Amino acid sequence: MKGRTILYSPAELTWIKENSKRLRPEAHAEFCDRFERQDVSLSNFNSLCKRKGWMTGRTGNFTKGQAPYNKGKKMPFNANSAKHRFKKGNRPHNTKHLGHERLSKEGYVEISIDEPNPHTGYERRYVAKHRYLWEKKHGPVPEGHVLKCIDGDKANTAPSNWKPIPRALLPRLSGGRWYKPYDQYEPEVRPTVLALAQLDYAARKVLKRDADGGAG
Repeated sequence: MKGRTILYSPAELTWIKENSKRLRPEAHAEFCDRFERQDVSLSNFNSLCKRKGWMTGRTGNFTKGQAPYNKGKKMPFNANSAKHRFKKGNRPHNTKHLGHERLSKEGYVEISIDEPNPHTGYERRYVAKHRYLWEKKHGPVPEGHVLKCIDGDKANTAPSNWKPIPRALLPRLSGGRWYKPYDQYEPEVRPTVLALAQLDYAARKVLKRDADGGAG
């Protein structure tokens, strides 16, 4: 009972310890009947065993080679349960079908395409939609290049809005001490900004080649 200490005789404690490996509800029921201790609840019985360290030894996990108790048994039919189960071939309402789109953390549109995912083996995978559409029209992005969004709107995935540029050109378009990032310029100024960045990149490339003795 709550609010008072429950006392046990030495004989009772000995019996509980000797039977501590049994199923607790079963051992508790026999204890109450044997010693006429209706004042001891199953919760009291469990608490005593835990305090004394008289554990059952069971973890609740299946051991290797142990068969589940319901092996070979059919699940009892339940009409209420049956009407909520998936039928063969059905898919959940939130299944991401072919062509489903989502936004990446960086703000790029991604689309589900009919190609196996190399990481999970799933039948579809997500790719950047702008690159997917650009490569369908122009072929693979040249090695060492990336696609740059021309109008600054990453949601505009039209191939005409993306231009392949050398990866090394990206730092020149990310802004610096004396100039702001490409995407923050006015739309009519951006073509000039991109052209100047490309010119600067080409000039530095020539200077580096000359410094290396004209190799390449």
